[in-house]
Parts: sequence; C-alpha cells; structure tokens
Amino acid sequence: MEEKRLIITIGRQYGSGGREIGARLAEELGFGFYDKNILRMDSDESGIKESYFHLADERPGNKLLYKIITSLVPEDKMPSFGADLISADNLFRFQSAVIRKLAEEENCVIIGRCADYILEGTEGLVRIFLYADLDARMERIERLGYYTGAEVKKNVKRIDRERREYHRYYTGREWESTENYDLMFNTARLGVDGTVEAIKACLKTMGYGEFIRQRMEK
Repeated sequence: MEEKRLIITIGRQYGSGGREIGARLAEELGFGFYDKNILRMDSDESGIKESYFHLADERPGNKLLYKIITSLVPEDKMPSFGADLISADNLFRFQSAVIRKLAEEENCVIIGRCADYILEGTEGLVRIFLYADLDARMERIERLGYYTGAEVKKNVKRIDRERREYHRYYTGREWESTENYDLMFNTARLGVDGTVEAIKACLKTMGYGEFIRQRMEK
C-alpha cells in the first residue's frame, strides 16, 4: 500500500505567529519545515546568488503590469536561464520548482510563498491560513523586538500589504479569501500551543489520525 502523504501550507498575517506555529507543528509530526530556508535551496538549485531571492521574497514582480492588467498572472512555465534570469518572475519560477520537488519527496510544512496555489491539486495537500487582530499582532512583533514604537503598526500593515499583493500578483486570487484554504485559525484566541493542537485535531478529523499517531511515535 502506498504511504499516505501530507503537505501542509501555511499562509499567515504578519505577527500571527505563523513561523513558530509551523515549526512546532513540523517538529511534532517529524516533517520537514520550509520557510526562508527555501531561498537557500532556490540558490543551490539555480546557481543564482541567494541575495536576489531575498530581494524578491514575497514581493510582487512587475508592479506596472500588475497595476495595468490585474486579471493576468505571470505565465506558469519552467524557470529560464536566459536574459530574465534574475527577474522577480523567474525567481518565483525557480522557487515554485523547489516547492513542487519538496512536496514530491517528503511530508512537509511550507510557510507562505504561494505554496497553497503552487501545489493545488497535490494529493495530501492541506492549506491553512493564520490570522489575528491587529493589536495582538502588534504586541507580538514588539515583544519579539522586530519593530518598536510607531514603527510597529506601520510595518505590520506594510508587510501584510506586500504579502497580499504578492499572492494576488502570482495567483490572481485574494490572499485572505476563505476559498483558498481548508482551515483558518485565529491565533490570538488560541495561542501558539492551542493553534498547533487545533490543527492536529482537524487533521485527525480529516482522516489523518492514524498517520499522525504513527509519525509522533517515531
């Protein structure tokens, strides 16, 4: 019998705790965990300097085209080694290829980067979105020391906007729409531990109970 697969993608509002929740979930399940470390893999795969991937990370590509024709999304094709090698759209194609390869090879948790869209139709895919009220996210960001004072609210809104535009640019879809996800959780109400437990409980209800039990016993 073919082994059951589970690939979890996590979209998240900035400050909702998505990375911590995803990392903890992956650790408890014994899954691979991929966030910014994907950028290093993109660099290794393509031979392109990693800093280029950081510059384009979760930011929309050709903004002028996006503003003029919002109904169009970049063509889904193999990455190029030509003149557009380090264009934002080509870097996204390299990243998409790495994400698909990861999903083929292992059970994993992937944070952001339109993985919910890239892997659409993949067997065992569960798409999650994490959100929280603005005050809770601001408090978390300030507590972690990423921004302080007046900079907190401004940067929470800025990064949310960048992620929203990035998702819309590469998928043609609204980032926070319920139609894009299987599960959505308010992390301000549940906390990090509660969200991890809620995700596992939902996965069990979805038929992954025995699969999770076996993974956690290893």
